[in-house]
Amino acid sequence: MFHAQRWADVFVSVSGTDANEAFLCLKTLSEQLKTIHGVFFGHNASAKLEKTLRESTAVVPKVTPAVEYAIRFLCLLVEKKCFKYIALVLQRIEQNLNRQNGILDVTVESAAPVDGGFEEEMTRMIKEKTGAAGIKLKTRLRPELLGGYLLRIGSLYIDASLKGQLDNMAAHLRESTGGSNGQLR
Repeated sequence: MFHAQRWADVFVSVSGTDANEAFLCLKTLSEQLKTIHGVFFGHNASAKLEKTLRESTAVVPKVTPAVEYAIRFLCLLVEKKCFKYIALVLQRIEQNLNRQNGILDVTVESAAPVDGGFEEEMTRMIKEKTGAAGIKLKTRLRPELLGGYLLRIGSLYIDASLKGQLDNMAAHLRESTGGSNGQLR
């Protein structure tokens, strides 16, 4: 079983104060590697990959520790036959760094596209209420909500949708009428 969170924790821990820069390097290098066709894993592939990456970074006047961490991490993933999980590892690393930097991941699901003014106001209100250093706001369309929105902030879930209100009303009506079969009459 692959443990993406463990890999992410180790990457952030080992790269220390260079974690944000190392993450960007890792993301960039892994995107380049994904374009290579074929399967590569194991010690020999890892050694060849390291040589290639080092040759490609040789043109840079000074290789930073962040680049070094990214190269070593990618080679280790390849050697341990885990490169296929890179997208999941990158996602977990980003979540760790966001948490470390006080940035909240927020998802707004709405029935209709939200405008920039709504996004700005939502971001401002969430930052104000939570004291977060920053907000990464993602939006998703869900026409079945009929109107309003669903807001997800980490594990907090706020349903301000028309569908949610209608479902609540139906549940209260069933409860008050003693409807045991779940049907309103």
